[in-house]
Amino acid sequence: MREKIDALTQNLALTIVGKAEAIRLVLVALLGGGHALLEDVPGVGKTLLAKSLARSLDGKFQRLQCTPDLLPTDITGTNIWNPKSGEFTFLPGPIFTNILLADEINRATPRTQSALLEVMEEHQVTVDGVSRAVPQPFFVIATQNPIEYQGTFPLPEAQMDRFMLSLSLGYPSETEELQMLQNLQNGVKVADLQPCITLAEVQELRYLCSQVKVATSLQQYILELVRVTRQDEEIALGVSPRGTLALQRAAQALAFLLGRDYAIPDDVKFLVPHVLCHRLIPRGGRNARTVVERLLRSVSIP
Repeated sequence: MREKIDALTQNLALTIVGKAEAIRLVLVALLGGGHALLEDVPGVGKTLLAKSLARSLDGKFQRLQCTPDLLPTDITGTNIWNPKSGEFTFLPGPIFTNILLADEINRATPRTQSALLEVMEEHQVTVDGVSRAVPQPFFVIATQNPIEYQGTFPLPEAQMDRFMLSLSLGYPSETEELQMLQNLQNGVKVADLQPCITLAEVQELRYLCSQVKVATSLQQYILELVRVTRQDEEIALGVSPRGTLALQRAAQALAFLLGRDYAIPDDVKFLVPHVLCHRLIPRGGRNARTVVERLLRSVSIP
């Protein structure tokens, strides 16, 4: 399994230049059984990272380009009348896949965004009263541009809470951007990537991550970090219990990726900004990351 993780990381690094931390975070979300939200300006590689991951897994990949006219049935599927059989036949939507890329998710209307709520949490879709399970593993990578707000619909708190973590790729360094220019001529393209891990192996890795030990003192540390967000005067809405569980699962996955069968406080500290920031609402236009980093310094480390 260690060789499989190394192969997957190296595969992603062939197309994503200099973003080792972002690759690790996406793998944490994948192996932790969650979903990832990529928030960044256009052109820094959000879609490229999602497509590279999908190509590296031997599974089914679907892409949703979210627009205001996208309907919920365009995601979930719908029942179509079959005149030959004289009954309705279900036509599955792109949600029935292993890796779903929801590009520019905040350009879809709230009604369409809500189509993802059930499937992201319960891994099933209900259409006309009938529930259908999606393939496993099921992983959503959503992207959104946090700068351009014209024609967008901000994700509601319930939707944001479905994502295990959020991350930003950021602009590349000068050296990294030079390497990108060089790769343009002779580098590996997404279409050239070969699958290096099967769906069954992803499921096995998820199970192994769930077996990583988390000491009671570390669980208490996680609990204090979450509960302080509900009591701070600078925060209007604190982190939910779903966020508490997500932080522990993410810490287990990160520890496993780093070659340990136990989580440590440094795992939690590294993940807190990515797991908690998008789940809370600060007061007075304050920056969520600044508030979370202040709270992180205020809680004693076990």
